[in-house]
Amino acid sequence: MHLRVPRPRSLAGQLFAMQAVLIAVVVVGYALFTYISDRGQAEDAAGRQARAVSLAIADSPSVAAAIGTPDPTARLQPYAVRVMRDTDVDFVTIMDPYGIRWTHPDPAQIGHPFQGHIERAQRGETFTETYTGTLGPSVRAVTPVLDGERVVGLVSAGIKVEEISKRAQEQLTALSGVAAGALLLGAVGTYVINARLRRHTHGMNADELSRMHDYHQAALHAVREGLLMLDGQYRVALINDGGRELLGVSGDVVGASVADLGLPAQLTGALLASEPRVDEVHLAAERVLVVNTSPVSGGERRGTVVTLRDVTELQSLTGELDSERGFTQALRSQAHEAANRLHTVVSLIELGRAEEAVEFATAELELAQALTDQVVAAVGEPVLAALLLGKTAQANERGVELVVARESRLDDGLLPPSLPARDLVTILGNLVDNAVDAAQGSLPSRVTVAAYTEAVAVAGGSELVMRVADTGAGVDPAHADLVFQRGFSTKPAGEGGRGLGLALVRQAVRRHGGTLTVTEAEGGGALFEARLPLDGTGGGATGAGGADLPRSRPEPGGVR
Repeated sequence: MHLRVPRPRSLAGQLFAMQAVLIAVVVVGYALFTYISDRGQAEDAAGRQARAVSLAIADSPSVAAAIGTPDPTARLQPYAVRVMRDTDVDFVTIMDPYGIRWTHPDPAQIGHPFQGHIERAQRGETFTETYTGTLGPSVRAVTPVLDGERVVGLVSAGIKVEEISKRAQEQLTALSGVAAGALLLGAVGTYVINARLRRHTHGMNADELSRMHDYHQAALHAVREGLLMLDGQYRVALINDGGRELLGVSGDVVGASVADLGLPAQLTGALLASEPRVDEVHLAAERVLVVNTSPVSGGERRGTVVTLRDVTELQSLTGELDSERGFTQALRSQAHEAANRLHTVVSLIELGRAEEAVEFATAELELAQALTDQVVAAVGEPVLAALLLGKTAQANERGVELVVARESRLDDGLLPPSLPARDLVTILGNLVDNAVDAAQGSLPSRVTVAAYTEAVAVAGGSELVMRVADTGAGVDPAHADLVFQRGFSTKPAGEGGRGLGLALVRQAVRRHGGTLTVTEAEGGGALFEARLPLDGTGGGATGAGGADLPRSRPEPGGVR
């Protein structure tokens, strides 16, 4: 038989039980304290009342006169009964200086000794006490009747303890009603508060909440993707280690506004957007991020959950793939042209003009070899040389002439390991693609590329300079900085959008401590210059090298 272990009471249930017991103890304790206090106050009030009545009787002239008669009882007994009725006391006893009663509520007790203490009154002092007499326990006052300084009689007035208890009982009944109302109100309020707490905690107990928190923290820091949670005022409520790394933030940022994190404007705008964002590509300081945002709502906006995925490597590989795809298309086109030339050579041979066929074929081979020799001689770095050869064929396919400047000189093995070839492909490849786009359709359609090293006199080191000029419309000075921002472009957006290439270039340049500028090229168009330190000296824009690519002021034009 399977025994089912009862589930521990929820946190809300435990709090409700604790609060209910606490309220009950407080209310009952307060009621008991009030009853005891009221009982004491009732006894004090009865003593004061008895004292006042006895003093009033002792000071009455008619009492003093009646005491001097042969039969004081005849005059004092009716008087005492009337006073008891009028003052709401239980007894009034008037007696001689030795305690023999002249009056009593029970006439049979007249003439008998007074039951109680009278010594202090016989000495001329008024006092109160609680004593059990013929009528039972009572709070009484005893005072002397004076004739000058001589005690001629004694007066005692009292209220039975039973009557005092009745008065306290009436107060206790009212107090019990108030206590019951307070207890009921506290129970209802506690139930309402704990019902809300039960909804917020989903009926879980303290152990379950603690365990869930531990799992939450472990999962939060184990996830490699970035996770960012914002509250309803777009302040950071939670961020994991991956999020800190991808956004490039450090320190305690919980509670800080997203606008104060120092992120790029477009990324900040995406995080502040009220509508969801799905797989948007944004640039952080050193990374390309895919951003997804999802508002958290429950009748009202409670915050936003943001996930961040690093696609820096993927974006770089995609760029290389695009370059390879373009190179492949150029090779396919050249293969088609080569087939046409081969048919021409065959036709010349068939026509018996063998010498002309040899001359035609040799000229084509010399032209292709000259282009390869020119690029390889100028740029010995194999990755950049291969990139330029591919871009040359691709540009030629689009009707643009790509020229390697005469001052270009970049020997193999010159670049340090800290400057990976992939970043060079990102920088130079995107600059060339941008320039080809701008130059296409212009007359002449030319892109000029220069790559060389240059000494930095101030820092005492050297830097790699890559300059790309085109014959396009140039860059509007007002857009000189905007042109490097992700998504900015004046050209129609194609598949996947535009405006990412130059943003990736600037990101890669900044990652290596370099500089990126855009000015006007000779004869119009735009000149982009990237400078990367080769030995940790830091980048700095120095004078441009080479006579073919002079630097000058920007001029308005189209943006690529």
